[in-house]
Amino acid sequence: MADEQQFIENGLQRSQIDEFFQEELGRAGYGGMDVAKTPMGTQIVLKAEKPGMVIGKGGENIRKVTTALEEKFNLEDPQIDVQEVDEPDLNARIVADRLANALERGWYFRKAGHTTIDRIMEAGALGAEIVLSGKVTGARSRVEKFNRGYIKHNGEPAEEIVDEGQGTAVMKLGTIGVTVKIIPPNAELPDDFQIHEDMDPEELVPEAVEANEAEGVEELLEGEPEEAEAADEGVEAAADETVETAADDEAELDEEVVEEVIEEEVAADDDEDDADADADADADADADADDEDLEELEEDVEAEAEELVEEMEADADADADDEEDEGGDA
Repeated sequence: MADEQQFIENGLQRSQIDEFFQEELGRAGYGGMDVAKTPMGTQIVLKAEKPGMVIGKGGENIRKVTTALEEKFNLEDPQIDVQEVDEPDLNARIVADRLANALERGWYFRKAGHTTIDRIMEAGALGAEIVLSGKVTGARSRVEKFNRGYIKHNGEPAEEIVDEGQGTAVMKLGTIGVTVKIIPPNAELPDDFQIHEDMDPEELVPEAVEANEAEGVEELLEGEPEEAEAADEGVEAAADETVETAADDEAELDEEVVEEVIEEEVAADDDEDDADADADADADADADADDEDLEELEEDVEAEAEELVEEMEADADADADDEEDEGGDA
């Protein structure tokens, strides 16, 4: 069998054994297991809240479980070691089963969630998270979360440090999934650090102390004030020179700017005067041209009027002659 297939088979077998223990030892407060194969057989370490219920009277229950493992999972000489959980409120598997049982008994989900997570934090956990998903209060499914403290969701700390457990509550409306995540109080997170006071550096880092003594750090520190004062004086002198130079440059710039502005204003005034003179000349020329046009029009009108008067007089004379001729004939 290939290595990949072997890994898959081992993982599947482990999950099946875990489910078997959960069904058989749920009332005893089953809190997880560890499986290790040895030359002598298969070593299984059980964690339970009540080891007495797992062992049974006279070891009857433990022998029954061992026989079932040999027959159902083909394990060679399984050896079961039962350990009691020191603090059940810090075991995610046990807490998830307790919360699921409380929901099945009719506890309101919000009250059950807050009570459970408060007990976890009182037990000393660094952080905890409870997630309820399913038909919590009505016909529509939803997700409710309860958080306390500090919790890691991804990366190596989430896999190695965070204790995670699942439980299932079977309700009338449907199934509710319970997920519990706990960071135990003794967990060492990657970003943790400690400050040790009243410690001698020679005991912790003797090599660094020797290196500092060899380089003469104390002498350098003693000579630093004089060098620092000299450096400060040089910086101040350079700063003063820079300020004076900047002031002179600004004065020269201001004079040049003023002269340029005056020249521009004078040129602008000259341009305006020239423009006004040109405008006046154009206006006078236009006025003269208009006067000449008016005089020509008046002369033409007078000539036309005289011609009309002469024509009217000629017509009147002709009419008078015609009347006289008619009177003579009569």
